[in-house]
Amino acid sequence: MIQDGMLSADQLWRLVQREAENVLAGDPAFGASLSSAILAHSDLGSALAHQIGERLGKSAADRQRFARVAGEAFVASPDLVEAASRDLQSIAVHDPATTTLLPPLLNFKGYIALQAWRLSNWLWRQRRNDLALLLQSLSSDQLQVSIHPSASIGTSVFLDHATGIIIGAFAVIGDEVTILQNVTIGRKHSEPDLAPKIGRGVFLSAGSTIIGNVSVGDFAKIGAGAVVEHDVPAGCTAVGVPARLTNCPETDVTA
Repeated sequence: MIQDGMLSADQLWRLVQREAENVLAGDPAFGASLSSAILAHSDLGSALAHQIGERLGKSAADRQRFARVAGEAFVASPDLVEAASRDLQSIAVHDPATTTLLPPLLNFKGYIALQAWRLSNWLWRQRRNDLALLLQSLSSDQLQVSIHPSASIGTSVFLDHATGIIIGAFAVIGDEVTILQNVTIGRKHSEPDLAPKIGRGVFLSAGSTIIGNVSVGDFAKIGAGAVVEHDVPAGCTAVGVPARLTNCPETDVTA
């Protein structure tokens, strides 16, 4: 379904609509949900705005308000929708539990939490800090994912299982990163201005902690429950408490 190259948001949306139409034909009882979530919308940005409102809002008024704010942001910055498109495609490529687009768009709370962060980050950069922090708080309450609006996150990112994920202020996360449940990425109290930097293609296993002024190189892997307080070179695996390096590329081992 998805080839080597990434689809544009418009191309992806046409696929999502076709998937929704096929599901509706096979299961009419699902029609009301599909209508409000997918079929009533003209593009991915509109559907995402609806999903953000539904997931974060605690009342009908709140749901409408957050959906409206998200819709305005997506119109003002179409790059947010393109990033959301790449995130969704990455799930379909990397998650063995799904090969289609509709289930993660409708049901994966990690996906919606990431798009809510993209909205809060946009608000933060527009100096609407209070609303940005409110969205972070609601995402933490409703979705169990807390990402500070000042963090920086690339595209094609996958928050898998997405429970207990904490990404602190000023953290930097590259493209194509996968983050499992109960992962913490944050600063030390002794270094309040220095946050972790996570490279491209990194895999952060369940329960891992990356803390302080550390860099995790491209395509490194952090093992389950590992506590990382020192740099991890590209391609290496870090395991244990405190983390130690293993399976490094030959050049790093020699060095």
